[in-house]
Amino acid sequence: MVTLNEISQFLYGAGEEIPGWLGSQEDLISLAAKMFPGKAFCVVKQWILIDLTVTPVEREKLTSLGLLPMTLFAHEIVLDSKGRFQPAMWVRSNFGKSFTEGCMFETKSTVYLFWGSGLRKEASVGVAFSMKAG
Repeated sequence: MVTLNEISQFLYGAGEEIPGWLGSQEDLISLAAKMFPGKAFCVVKQWILIDLTVTPVEREKLTSLGLLPMTLFAHEIVLDSKGRFQPAMWVRSNFGKSFTEGCMFETKSTVYLFWGSGLRKEASVGVAFSMKAG
């Protein structure tokens, strides 16, 4: 069972700072449209890219499915192209498929666009996926 202290440490503890996209939101969206044509996108701020601590067997299973042992938590949604999320809400993604340009995290259905700096942290699957909306 995941404790409140573990979640608090994850959310508010130190991590490796990553710059994300430092240009305009419009330029970021344009770049994403070129790299992932037709794919839904979600612009986020105050984000945490999570490297999941997994066993070699779990890593192999994810890799065989074309997934990375990574997920994303963002404190603030700026814009969701499909209107699934409202601005200022938080979001936690599913497992990632790719991480490109230092500012785009792709999952099966969405490309999360990192507008501004964020953090990269390590966490267990239990901690990362304990945060659920609703």
